[in-house]
Amino acid sequence: MHEKKTMFSKDMMVKMEEMKRLADESKSRLDTITVEGEAGGGLIVIELTGNRTLKSVHINGDHKTMEKEDLEDLIAVALNRAMEAANNLNESEVMNSAKSIFPGF
Repeated sequence: MHEKKTMFSKDMMVKMEEMKRLADESKSRLDTITVEGEAGGGLIVIELTGNRTLKSVHINGDHKTMEKEDLEDLIAVALNRAMEAANNLNESEVMNSAKSIFPGF
């Protein structure tokens, strides 16, 4: 009779637990890092955490002299730039964690 094999080996379970631990550490670390996106030559600056949580929106000028649509466009551009920076940071963090578990990754 054949032995029934488990889907995951003990080594795989250890690696999965390590991945979970590293993911939790990465999330905590990313919460402490701030990225920015700006538009309009610094007129609009948006700050996010590395986990993509909004920290602040700065309007550095007299927004009353701007058209509503122009201000909305600048906010969208700044937010997209901040999101891109946060996404790049996240990707880098995930790759570093993966390399520590799977050398040569």
